[in-house]
Amino acid sequence: MSGVGILSAIIIGILAGWIAEKVMKRDHGLFTNLIVGLIGALIGGFIAGLIDFPFSGFIASLIVSTLGAILLLALLGLIRRR
Repeated sequence: MSGVGILSAIIIGILAGWIAEKVMKRDHGLFTNLIVGLIGALIGGFIAGLIDFPFSGFIASLIVSTLGAILLLALLGLIRRR
């Protein structure tokens, strides 16, 4: 999450986790949304780096974090089904 401070990163993490929660039709709490969003930011940032997708700022970080969080929840869903 380049271009944002620590407070913005926390807000982006909560929002990304919440959006991913709604998209994947899950029900988590605030803390879980934060964790999912922050891990999603790491996953999304890693994938964006692999495909050479430059992003910076609040909105771009939120989009990348949300996509990473959705991917994380999808992978966790696949693992839990087994």
